[in-house]
Amino acid sequence: MNNKILLIRIFIFSLICFIIDFISKFLIEYNLSLLDTITVIKGFFYITYTKNIGGAWSILEGRQLILVFVSIIFLVYLVYYIIKEEHISKLLLSSYSLIIGGVFGNLVDRIFRGYVIDFLSFNIFGYYFPIFNIADIFIVVGFLLLILEEVRRNLCKNC
Repeated sequence: MNNKILLIRIFIFSLICFIIDFISKFLIEYNLSLLDTITVIKGFFYITYTKNIGGAWSILEGRQLILVFVSIIFLVYLVYYIIKEEHISKLLLSSYSLIIGGVFGNLVDRIFRGYVIDFLSFNIFGYYFPIFNIADIFIVVGFLLLILEEVRRNLCKNC
């Protein structure tokens, strides 16, 4: 597939991911007050509006400038890597798009709000998993697909 068409597809899919994340955060911010909780599945799944001033698990809390810088560097590197990539499978296209859309979603929050809106809260066997958002899901799923593609590539070398 032509690299230009591929980049357009990745951009469109990334934009769709960003819009889904943006709308979800807008709905949370518009309909809930900070720390409000809605029980979705009692004892398991809640919607809780929080503001995360750090990264995943609140690492680098209060260091928004570092998180913004790292996100921008990562996005620039990933786009550069995609441009240089000779063959990108549909799985990689999906992976890169999810990662870019998710990172960009959280980056926009950090730049324009100074924090990231998180709202998905799970209690798993008594452990309250750190609250996260749709962009985080996109990033994690994107990296899982990336790993899956790498495993697939390595297994097929020996076929």
